[in-house]
Amino acid sequence: MTHFFADDGEKIHVQVAGDGSPVLMLHGWTASHREWTPFLGQLMAHHRVYRWDARGHGGHRLLRATLPTVQRMARDLRNLIEHYALQEVVAVGHSMGALTLWQYISENGCRDLRKVCFIDQSPKLLTDDDWLNGIYGDFDHERSAAFLRQLEHDFAESVLQLGGMGLNEQARRKYAENSRGLEKARQWLQEQDPAPLIACWESLTEADYRATLGRIDIPALLVYGGASNYYRADTAHYVKSRIAGAVLHIYEGTDHSPHQWERDRFVSDLRDFIDSP
Repeated sequence: MTHFFADDGEKIHVQVAGDGSPVLMLHGWTASHREWTPFLGQLMAHHRVYRWDARGHGGHRLLRATLPTVQRMARDLRNLIEHYALQEVVAVGHSMGALTLWQYISENGCRDLRKVCFIDQSPKLLTDDDWLNGIYGDFDHERSAAFLRQLEHDFAESVLQLGGMGLNEQARRKYAENSRGLEKARQWLQEQDPAPLIACWESLTEADYRATLGRIDIPALLVYGGASNYYRADTAHYVKSRIAGAVLHIYEGTDHSPHQWERDRFVSDLRDFIDSP
């Protein structure tokens, strides 16, 4: 694994593989570059794939005091693009990765981007009387404040409950049964430094990218889970309606990670999207 230094001196770890036009893949909250490993084989033959561990993620302890807010991660993304002198980038963002891309676009427009892919994310996580397309459809400021307190008390279990007690019935059952996969995720989360990840989450919940969607003037692929833990289909259709010409795929029966449940379909959809005129 290689790295570059952001403009504040923080070391950002990046995995680079393959040859061809650049594809940049941004993982979700508490995850790492390994989220994209299953797709490397079919991408790296024709593309140079960049997969980072976002600041404060992937088990890398921070060297600087700067926290991984979404604004700082968008700047890190700008630093990455400049460091590797990338142009005409296809950028793929899942969950937090999509929010990071939207923050980047809010600050830079679609500069240096050729196409974008957003996976199962809402442009505004918190709900209110006028916005019901955030988490669960009813995750308001009060509920968010309670969740932040839970994260401080037991970070790993609170993260698991966020996904395991949401809209997806299978996830609710697996959480109740304490499945083997859940225990593996719990162990990973317990090994992380929670403070920067909590600060990161707080910044994500403060963001609102609804106006940013209209600034996206390049081709956009949207991939959403038909049984997402967090979002109903209305969220996917809202995002599509705000991005001119966006192509939406809803993978029925899949959760917040539709690309993981239907890997062959996702990589096929992504390659078709990348290679289309």
